[in-house]
Amino acid sequence: MSQRSWAEPWKIKVVEPIHMTTRSERERHIRVAGYNTFLLRSDEVYIDLLTDSGTSAMSDRQWAGMMMGDEAYAGSRNFYNLEKSVRDVYGYEELIPTHQGRGAEHLLSKLLITPGDHVPGNMYFTTTRLHQELAGGTFHDVIIDEAHDPASLHPFKGNIDLAKLDAIVHEYGAARIPYVCVAVTVNLAGGQPVSMQNLLDVWSYCRARGIKVMLDATRAVENAWFIQQREVGMGDRTVAEILRRMCDLSDGATMSGKKDSLVNIGGWLGLRDKALVAKAQNLAVVYEGLHTYGGLAGRDLEAMAIGIRESVQEEYIRSRIGQVYYLGERLQDAGVPIVTPIGGHAVFLDAAAMLPHLPREQFPAQALAAALYVESGVRAMERGAVSAGRDPLTGHNRYPKLELVRLTIPRRVYTQAHMDVVAESVISLFQEREKVHGLQFIYEPEYLRFFQAQFAPVGAPVVLDGPAEAYHAAVRSFALTGRR
Repeated sequence: MSQRSWAEPWKIKVVEPIHMTTRSERERHIRVAGYNTFLLRSDEVYIDLLTDSGTSAMSDRQWAGMMMGDEAYAGSRNFYNLEKSVRDVYGYEELIPTHQGRGAEHLLSKLLITPGDHVPGNMYFTTTRLHQELAGGTFHDVIIDEAHDPASLHPFKGNIDLAKLDAIVHEYGAARIPYVCVAVTVNLAGGQPVSMQNLLDVWSYCRARGIKVMLDATRAVENAWFIQQREVGMGDRTVAEILRRMCDLSDGATMSGKKDSLVNIGGWLGLRDKALVAKAQNLAVVYEGLHTYGGLAGRDLEAMAIGIRESVQEEYIRSRIGQVYYLGERLQDAGVPIVTPIGGHAVFLDAAAMLPHLPREQFPAQALAAALYVESGVRAMERGAVSAGRDPLTGHNRYPKLELVRLTIPRRVYTQAHMDVVAESVISLFQEREKVHGLQFIYEPEYLRFFQAQFAPVGAPVVLDGPAEAYHAAVRSFALTGRR
């Protein structure tokens, strides 16, 4: 019997119109944006795959819950509903809400890191590493080697290499390692998961040495699904059961509710140590707002409380990752180089393999993302040297082994037909990939440069006579009038 097609486990109640711009319009828009897709206006975009952060569609139950928002400054009932959801689903007894995931990263870094500390983790994430560095720590990548090979088919490329971790501990001493940061899944490796066995091994190793284990649980539900599907002995367990077991192997977690929890804003820090909780609550008052609202409205807390429970429904998570697989498999069938195995939240184009004519100094992934927008109106995101930033000691560009463009699928937003359009657009660009030109910086902010940096094609005349704002105005004028 042939395999039947599957459909999304929801019906559409409300639609938001979108429209396609012309190629000449898109060429102008990308120039004005300094060839940075983050600086495009959303109404200039046809299909928006920039990120899955805060871009999900909420359910009818979440919208109904927002009408029950208790906007009391202190002790909102919605906080206690969120606290119960986190306890029931993730297992953390103590909860500090934050405005989003990086708020939780900030609190954790200030809470645990002192200058001179070292923080091992399974590949860096941009905001996580920055908060660790701003707190005086040094990040060390201890992910397995396969994670840096886009063609490797290792089923758990997010795993920590225990030998690498042990080498860091021996070099610096356990006392200078406040915690090991374990991302589940690993975004910059291509949305790759960590196995339950690896989590257990890391937990056991750290417990024996008095080192804490902190999860980046932003996409932990997706990681739990991969464990269910790929790890021996896990196929008969529910995603919810696996998720709870994952979290049991940690001392706490940072969370961006804008991903797995299906909301447009919000996050939290989950902890078990009562003494740490008291300090974290006090820091939250300084940086996020009172510890029972964390910079969020009561209605946002309620939407997240409901979204957490919806996120572990088997039917939902199967369709969510199924849509990512559908796009990835279409691209694979056409010979487009992507990171394999296909990840949980996005399909990652291997820009280095796709554009071998561009040296790394010309930022192939940034150039590819800009070219894809011009080709089709599809907005994607660079995940390569631009995202990696500069070494804080040498000031030189970091060049990670992976130079990727991320096609990030928002949850419950687009249909299979949208994925077909994206696939056809990428394939069309792939067939003419030699026409993609490299880029050079014309403005580079100090922190997290990929958000706000501006570029120009290599070899194009660029005159910088003042701050970036003046340049941006000049580019906009040129795009609209053709005059410098």
